[in-house]
Amino acid sequence: MRLRNFLLRVADIHRFVVQVIKHFFMPPYEVREIIRQCFAVGNRSLFLITFTAFIAGIVFTRQSRPSLASFGAESWLPSLVSQAVVRSLGPLITGLICAGKLGSNIGAELGSMQVSEQIDAMEVSGTRPFSYLVVSRITATTLMLPLLVVYADVVALLGSFMTVNFINSSSFALYFNEVATNVTYLDVFSSLIKSAFFGFAIGLVGSYAGYHSEKGTTGVGKAANSAVVISMILIFVIDLLGLQVTNIFRR
Repeated sequence: MRLRNFLLRVADIHRFVVQVIKHFFMPPYEVREIIRQCFAVGNRSLFLITFTAFIAGIVFTRQSRPSLASFGAESWLPSLVSQAVVRSLGPLITGLICAGKLGSNIGAELGSMQVSEQIDAMEVSGTRPFSYLVVSRITATTLMLPLLVVYADVVALLGSFMTVNFINSSSFALYFNEVATNVTYLDVFSSLIKSAFFGFAIGLVGSYAGYHSEKGTTGVGKAANSAVVISMILIFVIDLLGLQVTNIFRR
């Protein structure tokens, strides 16, 4: 029985993903709703990403400095921090924050609309609710996550620079010259591509959980909770797969 339910759920998810991809290329496009959702994604996450990335840059720098100093390699600190932030730390922090903030929000929004039968009413009126509600949110998270990752990288590096400047009185130009020297185009592009997949996963999971939520108020809570948990798991899986693919190009 459990196996049967599992296979039915997998088939349902497959249909949902195929429907999303199909609607990506089916006009008319909900451009105004996509722009509104992009603004909402950035507005909801910006403060948390700013605070968390800045603290992460400071903490990672302070933790890494003693280890490098014990080997007489303290001058490598900007190189180490910049590569760690751009390659993994920035995308991972941004993805996890957005999974918690946006995934739960999307799941709760669509879940409450499903419970109150607003989605059914939209289908009856012929307003293409799937494209308007689901595809617009997935498109917004996919487009905005790379931009938020770039912002988080910059904020984390600023936090790292302030820490190095406080300890060693290092100049801004010297620090960021080391950053620019050691961060490659492969690091930047792999980070952006990976973060776009993070955004797609967050939007897809949140939309699926909300669109197929159970009836009643408990269904909304379950939808929001499952959206957060599954999104975070997928982010770690995508991060691992992205690392393996990137290492192939580094050889």
